[in-house]
Amino acid sequence: MNIGQAAALSGLPAKTIRYYEGAQVAPLPARTGAGYRDYSENDVHLLRFIHTARRHGFSLEECRELISLYTDPNRSSSDVKAIAEQKITEIDRKLKDLRSMRQTLSTLVKQCHGDQRPDCPILKGLAQDVK
Repeated sequence: MNIGQAAALSGLPAKTIRYYEGAQVAPLPARTGAGYRDYSENDVHLLRFIHTARRHGFSLEECRELISLYTDPNRSSSDVKAIAEQKITEIDRKLKDLRSMRQTLSTLVKQCHGDQRPDCPILKGLAQDVK
């Protein structure tokens, strides 16, 4: 199937598929005699896999590792679990950072009168040196 069909079936834009191929995340498909990409059902399956992994926050490098493990019948599930556990740790850190950012902004918003005066605690808070 051509790249347009693979895009429709995988949920990825053709441009993203080309990018993933160039970044060596997605395996290169076969080529027709005329040089066009010719995707198999397995290629589309791997593109869906990458799409899902990216939606779950995995980086391109992590996707490469996951694809390598996914396609290796001799893989160890402990390797896969370690990658997922690292991702959970990263997500937890980001959630903590987001909660802190939200708390800081909420405090600044409460301090702001939101009237016609030029004095604005939000702008003062954002201008403060981060330590």
